[in-house]
Amino acid sequence: MSGNLDILSLKEDDVTKMLVATTHIGSTSVNFQMEQYVYKRRTDGVHIINLGRTYEKLLLAARCIASIEYPGEVYAISSRPYGQRAVLKYAHYTEATPIAGRFTPGAFTNQIQTAFREPRLLIVTDPLTDHQPVTEASYVNIPVIAFCNTDSPVKFVDIAIPCNTKSTHSIGLMWWLLAREVLRLRGKITHDRWDVMPDLFFFRDPEEAEKEQAAIEAAAPVVKDLPDEVVVAEETANWAEDVTQAALVMPQAMKPLTAGGQTDDWNEDDTAPAAAGAVSWGGAGF
Repeated sequence: MSGNLDILSLKEDDVTKMLVATTHIGSTSVNFQMEQYVYKRRTDGVHIINLGRTYEKLLLAARCIASIEYPGEVYAISSRPYGQRAVLKYAHYTEATPIAGRFTPGAFTNQIQTAFREPRLLIVTDPLTDHQPVTEASYVNIPVIAFCNTDSPVKFVDIAIPCNTKSTHSIGLMWWLLAREVLRLRGKITHDRWDVMPDLFFFRDPEEAEKEQAAIEAAAPVVKDLPDEVVVAEETANWAEDVTQAALVMPQAMKPLTAGGQTDDWNEDDTAPAAAGAVSWGGAGF
């Protein structure tokens, strides 16, 4: 029994990841229902989240997700751009259904529209920005799991995972941890390691990505273009020399192949029989 409890306990490596990603940093205000997850308040007014409670609620959410028979009936939602990459990656590894971007109103309640869905479970990045799917889920009795900051409203939220929802690294790390725990409970990976890095779940600004790509291309333009120019120039010169040498050598090389008594002048060979034939035909009276 003790071995099983050790597996479920919070590891030092996970705590380090959370601290680096500022998962424990809350907001200056606190919701009365989120006070139970606050460890203390700093002198500047920022509330510190208890990471032990965060990991407990994370395991509880993972057990609920793993109990769903069909993974595609679990919907991962994020209307904020900071969580869309994490949602798509989570859906890729856990076979869930992602909704990244604007949520279509009535997708869970209006059966007429084409976007109508009937999920078994919802996971939202922030109940404040994703209030529309959370409200609609309450109409049709869909359980909701949400990553909540200290000031997040938890109305209609069944499992609140306390964490920092204002940091891009914290959001990506929490989705990564949730995906890892779900895969562990399903038996897809072992408890020792998971080869997927948390960096894949982090939000990347398109403008910064373009700047990095432009900097890489500008760093070594000569190394990239010089080999192609040199190779093309050498191949052109070599082909020209081969053609020229072949043109000069060909008539001399064909001389030994001629039969004995014949010359290499093709014009003389063609005209000689014609002249002889003309004489003989003249002698015959033609």
